[in-house]
Amino acid sequence: MAKTAASANEIRLTRVYDAPVEAVWDAWTQEDKAAKWWGPRGFSITTHSKDFRPGGHWKYTMHGPGGQDFPNLQTYIEIERHKKMVYDQGATEKSPPMFRVTVLLSDLGGKTKLDMTMTLPTAEAAADTRQIIKKFSGDSTWDRLAEQLEKDATGREVFVITRAFDCPVEKMFELWTDPKHLALWLAPKGATMRFIRADVRPGGSSFYTMSHPGGNMYGRVEYVELVKPSRLVYKQQFCDKTERLARHPMSPTWPETMLTTVRFEAEGPDRARARVEWAPDKPAPAELDTFVKARAGMTGGWTGSLDKLEDYIKEAR
Repeated sequence: MAKTAASANEIRLTRVYDAPVEAVWDAWTQEDKAAKWWGPRGFSITTHSKDFRPGGHWKYTMHGPGGQDFPNLQTYIEIERHKKMVYDQGATEKSPPMFRVTVLLSDLGGKTKLDMTMTLPTAEAAADTRQIIKKFSGDSTWDRLAEQLEKDATGREVFVITRAFDCPVEKMFELWTDPKHLALWLAPKGATMRFIRADVRPGGSSFYTMSHPGGNMYGRVEYVELVKPSRLVYKQQFCDKTERLARHPMSPTWPETMLTTVRFEAEGPDRARARVEWAPDKPAPAELDTFVKARAGMTGGWTGSLDKLEDYIKEAR
């Protein structure tokens, strides 16, 4: 059945996880597992009680990175094991819920598709909630779930960030692989990028420079996979201006080599989702530790770049 368009009072989200439905369900519903990822990047939770059944409640406090505490009382409405959850969210013991959430999980043969709908009382309430989600990087919650599922399954530490754009998936692939486009959006906010050499193909490499208020940085990319229009894999290293391998100029224990995997999926004829997975390639212990502790900074950097990409798409219309 074709998916209907979202109503004005709905917020919808789609993700595909590299984990079976049972693992996604357990990560979401088991108290000890949910505590490892529930909430935006930089947030943590303390569970006071959890009664996972229709009519039951999950009472918890969410702790913000600035020391703020946000009490929550979630009420379960409907539960269909491994397939569906419906719950009311945003309530406290003194205030009613803000919206209803419907979660649908679909088995994709070892992978899991998540379709989530937040239904609010009005279109205005939905618009306000979108701004709150953006302010607190609320969508990073579902990226944190992807990271935790990967760690549970393989032991690998990864960073994930996902964004949907109003752009056909074929064009999205082009924006990520054509240097003339990449140079205009990939650099973080406040920086500019220039390709000195570009050979974008499996086995090819590129050499680039980024200019920012603190000076210039150089980097090299080695392309591993390009599967149009669904997948891009490359390795990235810092270099000096002669293309000799160098360390991160501001973090000497940053991983020497980063592996980036980008998956592109159509959400409709004119909308595509890009999922970025970033991981150190064969890191030393100190490098892995630096990587794990830097996820908040990675979120800020990648968010700045993806904001620029969103603006670039809008300007090209």
